[in-house]
Amino acid sequence: MKKLIVYISLCLSLVGFGQEHAEKEFSFQISKVSYLDSLKATFINHSTSTCIDERWIAELANIELSENMFSDISQINIDEDVAYSLSSDVVKKRLAKLDARSPFHIEYNPALENTIKAFLKNRKKAFERLMAISEYYFPMFEEHLAKYNIPMELKYLAIVESALNPTAKSRVGASGLWQFMYPTGKQYNLEVNSYVDERYDPLKATEAACQYLSNLYEIFGDWSLVLASYNAGPGNVSKAIRRSGGSQNYWNIRKNLPRETANYVPAFLATMYIYEFRKEHGLQPQKAAVTYFETDTIQIKKQLSFKQISELLDIPLHQLEFLNPIYKLKIIPYEQDKAHFLRLPKNKIGLYVSNEDKIYAYVDYLEALNEKIKIEVRPTVKDSLVSSLHDPAAAPIASEEKAHFYTIQRGDHLKKIADKYGVTVSEIKQWNDMKTNTVFPGTRVKIYSTKKENSEPLPQTKVAEFYTVQKGDTLFLISKKHPGITIEDLKKWNSLCDEVIQPGMKLKING
Repeated sequence: MKKLIVYISLCLSLVGFGQEHAEKEFSFQISKVSYLDSLKATFINHSTSTCIDERWIAELANIELSENMFSDISQINIDEDVAYSLSSDVVKKRLAKLDARSPFHIEYNPALENTIKAFLKNRKKAFERLMAISEYYFPMFEEHLAKYNIPMELKYLAIVESALNPTAKSRVGASGLWQFMYPTGKQYNLEVNSYVDERYDPLKATEAACQYLSNLYEIFGDWSLVLASYNAGPGNVSKAIRRSGGSQNYWNIRKNLPRETANYVPAFLATMYIYEFRKEHGLQPQKAAVTYFETDTIQIKKQLSFKQISELLDIPLHQLEFLNPIYKLKIIPYEQDKAHFLRLPKNKIGLYVSNEDKIYAYVDYLEALNEKIKIEVRPTVKDSLVSSLHDPAAAPIASEEKAHFYTIQRGDHLKKIADKYGVTVSEIKQWNDMKTNTVFPGTRVKIYSTKKENSEPLPQTKVAEFYTVQKGDTLFLISKKHPGITIEDLKKWNSLCDEVIQPGMKLKING
């Protein structure tokens, strides 16, 4: 009997221990549910398409192709024979076919043959990659080119300009798929400010490029000259025509154009040739994993950061950055008088639209949290002295805070300025009675800082530096010898109207 009682007691204790152990184990599995997780659990999800493949995103955003294209156009010697198995007769016949079905005046030239051979010899794999990427962009290009009645062949211009990289940036500051310089972009209504650079927006930049190309054709009436002027500017092409005795054939004026432009049109025509005769040369482009039409845009109604969108929609940050290259600070601003758009894969657009109110409620929740942060105001010398009058034991605080007035530069934002002076964004906004984070170049902000080393330096007198032009030098080559200096800098500092220089000239190279 005693044994039975001991056995039952033991079983009950084991059961009790098991329950206690199970409860403990279960308690470890319960995690605190955040407001974000709770919100996302209520999302309505209408699936419409698959997400963009990660490997394909990496290929679309690859800068290697654009860097190699820039290098080829600037450095290739197209007047030098290229050893490649392709007869001149075959090239002539194929160029004649292109000429017959294109509004471009395409004729055989040894320099063009050399460019075609050089591309096929050295860049065959690159062109196979570009042909795959083209499937993403060409439908959009063709839609806009048709709208302006521009030859469809001009879609190849974006390959020569940027190798189809929407974030490409040249050494002189030209940016985006169509490589707009800042003044030209502004001329065609591409906004550039602290938050936004519309030169990186594929749609808006393509629209601007079509307008620019149409205007250039009205001036020259020849598409080869339009290409040359797109690269070098209409002024340089007009000078080359005058120096060539009034000839308007590109090949006749080529010797009077800047070197990069002299290579530019042959590079375009060689690209067109390789695309049109890719089967004959055995090029096999990869099938694109996604096309342009599998993404869509939505107008935003509150300022959103890429981080917030990534957390809410479970989309990687690098996808957002690729699809929305226009937003420099990874923040989509909100302005009542100007619409800003977010581009997403279509399945994420459905998720966004179905839960838009909840998304903005989450943004409001985060803003409310930020408002609760107490801003610590630093005591001034006056405050310290007043405090010491009431409390004789309190010593005045030796404060070196002085008001600095900082002039906003292009590309500045409040976080950058705050870091420069060792203060916070909230303090800058408080000191200047600012309601938003938006800043504009040319305006001044008041900053109280004790960091002398971060203050704006006193203006110093520059000692002029000069470079003596050597035989064979061009402004392009001189700019390459002095990193950080552009052709436009050299022209501005030396009051040059064009790029013509002579050996022995002394050029200022530091402004």
